[in-house]
Amino acid sequence: MKLKKELTLLDVFCIATGAMISSGLFILPGLAHAQAGPAVVFSYFLAGLLALMGMLSQAELVSAMPKTGGTYFYVTRSMGPAAGTIDGLITWFSLSLKTAFALVGMAAFTRMFIAVEIHIIAVILCSVFVLINIIGIKEVGRVQRFLVFGLLFILGFYIVRGVPVVNVDNFKPFFSKGIASVFSTAGFVFISFGGLLKVASVAEEVRNPERTIPVGMILSLFVVTVFYTLVVFVTSGVLGATELDHSLTPISDGARVFLGKNGGILLNIAAILAFVSTANAGIMAASRYPTALANDGLLPEFFGKINNRFKTPHIAIIFTGISIGIALFFDLSTLVKMASTVLICTFLFSCLAVIIMRESRVQNYHPIFKSPMYPWVQILGIIGCGLLIFEMGKESLIAFGVFILGGLFIYWFYGRIRVTREYALLHLIERITAKELTTYTLETELKEIIRERDDITKDRFDDIIEKCVVLDIGEEMELVDFFKSVSDALSKRVKVKTSNLFQLISERERATSTVIAPGIAIPHIIIDGKELFDVVLVRCKKGIKFSESASKVHSVFVLIGSKDERNFHLRALSAIAQVSQDSNFMKKWMSAKNEKALKDVVLLGKRMR
Repeated sequence: MKLKKELTLLDVFCIATGAMISSGLFILPGLAHAQAGPAVVFSYFLAGLLALMGMLSQAELVSAMPKTGGTYFYVTRSMGPAAGTIDGLITWFSLSLKTAFALVGMAAFTRMFIAVEIHIIAVILCSVFVLINIIGIKEVGRVQRFLVFGLLFILGFYIVRGVPVVNVDNFKPFFSKGIASVFSTAGFVFISFGGLLKVASVAEEVRNPERTIPVGMILSLFVVTVFYTLVVFVTSGVLGATELDHSLTPISDGARVFLGKNGGILLNIAAILAFVSTANAGIMAASRYPTALANDGLLPEFFGKINNRFKTPHIAIIFTGISIGIALFFDLSTLVKMASTVLICTFLFSCLAVIIMRESRVQNYHPIFKSPMYPWVQILGIIGCGLLIFEMGKESLIAFGVFILGGLFIYWFYGRIRVTREYALLHLIERITAKELTTYTLETELKEIIRERDDITKDRFDDIIEKCVVLDIGEEMELVDFFKSVSDALSKRVKVKTSNLFQLISERERATSTVIAPGIAIPHIIIDGKELFDVVLVRCKKGIKFSESASKVHSVFVLIGSKDERNFHLRALSAIAQVSQDSNFMKKWMSAKNEKALKDVVLLGKRMR
């Protein structure tokens, strides 16, 4: 059963924005300022910059493969099921931890209004959001819109009123804790940008995901980075180190300075809205990772079950909710470091996945959005994320190692014996070593993803191409010999003598050249009979000389049909003409690995349907 496509661009923007503006803004600035001093403003900006590199990679990957599971899906198809299991489980764990962090923060702020033990509040809130997510993703999107726009309005008010009262002396000396602390703190606050992962994980439930998600992610990251930097700037300039370093409610404390008691209450409400939006989106996104792992056979299949009534993965949502409930009792600082470490690792994997997908030259990898400045953005992202993990200290490196070993353990003893999957890294190794390591299963899967993504409905022309004869000729060929080969290939299929077909094709070519563009020809003839139509696809790597005046032809489409198929004959001619007009057609045609790849060039070509 498929998940419903309910989410729009506005929903994507609100999910990502709401997921990012929460604990990273309403709790962490005080802890971060204690580590980096006034330069914490730069730490947030640096974290946002590194998140941009990972986001651009994720935007490209999701535009090519908009499937449930986000980064897990891309890593599995690029680096294999072992790496995919690691990435899927650690991303699920990280998003669950981030959601737990948000629930703890929300409970802390809520406790200012109701006197109930903080963990009880957090568990109750977790249960409520689990129920909302089970009911449906459309309801999640509606709640998220209200939360995000209310939050942005309050934060905008805070910035406008706060900038005039900033005390510049609070920024002196700017690097009071040293340059190195700026980078380690950037890693510490990197959890603030984890919301970007949440959009990728629900790609299959987004309308026009190949365009909607990249645009939504870019808009969201830009808005969030600006708000983070300005809010932290105002808070640092208003409070100073003495108050800020020991505050777990820094934004509310800052508001009280220049907005009074009511301002503090207003920002407390904003904090609650932020935590609600993060928890709401977090449960939604995290639950899609067990679902995707189960769909691929790397976790038990019951995790992938879709509720008949609500069309949501209810078991994965409940399991995620239970895991978040357990994480609510972790130490706060440990929670942040573990979640940030895993998020950094996931962004690193995204950058690496783009490099592997592109360099492997997998034919059916067709991203709508392409990361600019490739591969420098990806290389800088990998180096930057690696440095952040290293700078965060021994605890982060140990956590990083434990997560990887845990994922490998689950893959080795469960997934490995159930799943064999082709992935792009094998294609890259094959390309470098010139050894046959792959079949065509990855390209076939990507072809079906493109059809679903682009809403391509198979028609009769597609059916004929999938079943047609393909001649892949390595040597240069004379026109007469070529026509004989084509006639022989078609003879039994249309039940016409080879000699008769050869005569018809030759006469057609003598009447008017069928070369329609440099390197491309479409010979087409009418035969006796009823309901007969067939196509032969031909690639001649060294070329066929159709005439003295035309250049050698490397791509030939031979069409043959009975008189009653004249209308379809014309539609087929039009389809081939449209496909071959693509500026990259000949490049794709000549680089296709095999007969299936040649057919896919035609099947996935842009044409009117």
